[in-house]
Amino acid sequence: MRYIVFCIAFICSTSLNFIFAQEDTLSTSIKIKLPNTNLFVKDAIIEEVEIPIISQSDSIAPIDIKSEHWDTTVYNPYRNTLVQFPLQIKFTDSVFFSPVAHKKVITSRYGWRRGRPHQGIDIDLVTGDSVVSILEGIVRFARYSGGHGKTVVVRHYNGLETTYAHLSHIAVKANDTISKGGYIGKGGNTGNSRGSHLHLVASFKGEYIHPEYLFDFSEANTIRAQELWVTHEWTRARFHNSRRVSKVNLLKTKEAALASLVKQKKVYVVKKGDTLYGISRRNNLSVSKICNVNAIKKTTPLKIGQKLVLEL
Repeated sequence: MRYIVFCIAFICSTSLNFIFAQEDTLSTSIKIKLPNTNLFVKDAIIEEVEIPIISQSDSIAPIDIKSEHWDTTVYNPYRNTLVQFPLQIKFTDSVFFSPVAHKKVITSRYGWRRGRPHQGIDIDLVTGDSVVSILEGIVRFARYSGGHGKTVVVRHYNGLETTYAHLSHIAVKANDTISKGGYIGKGGNTGNSRGSHLHLVASFKGEYIHPEYLFDFSEANTIRAQELWVTHEWTRARFHNSRRVSKVNLLKTKEAALASLVKQKKVYVVKKGDTLYGISRRNNLSVSKICNVNAIKKTTPLKIGQKLVLEL
């Protein structure tokens, strides 16, 4: 009985003080008076507890990722935007969600491929396999897009965008909010594709970024770091080969990014009468170095119009 009386007294006291706190619009806290547990003592001590209130103005304002270059009809709305390097990208998560349910097998990496830049990674799948978003965000683009076929682009809350291409079915629409691991559609072979796979692209303000610089696509599914700085080395396909794993050297500060030096590379178009020896001599490079960078053999015949990456 004594316990019941105490509970009633405590609730009444709390309710009254809470109402008073609500009525005081200038108050930054809620004051609650707690009676002594011994209700039968004449001079019972009344203790007062103050709980601070966090106003809306004190909280961090959410980033409006739709405020700039939000175009649901264009694959890359940043075409005419000048981006200053190095790029800073921050993550609040430490892991990402695998875009496919099965073990990830990368069949082609970010880099130079058949004389053209391959600006994403290809993950093997069977047509009809479910594809999900690796991070939470908002769907910016969900439609057919030329060589990419049926495509979904998700803009995430740090400004990064991820693209899911060659889908056989799109299950979302532009402006849909999507969670990490949220269903996007089914994998397929639409567009310019040589077999069923997921073409996964990472970009920031229109600059394509080597996905394996940001994400570890092993079974761990970890994000490389909470803060990363991106230089041209990781936004230009010519610095990488699509058939090789690039060595990842993380740049976690702006100072480290500015201090990093990237070897100059240029693209050479093979002309009539060119030989590997002649190209190497004119550019002061060894034949073996040209072969290693372009993943060809010394005996590989050159074709007119073929593009070779020369690392100077």
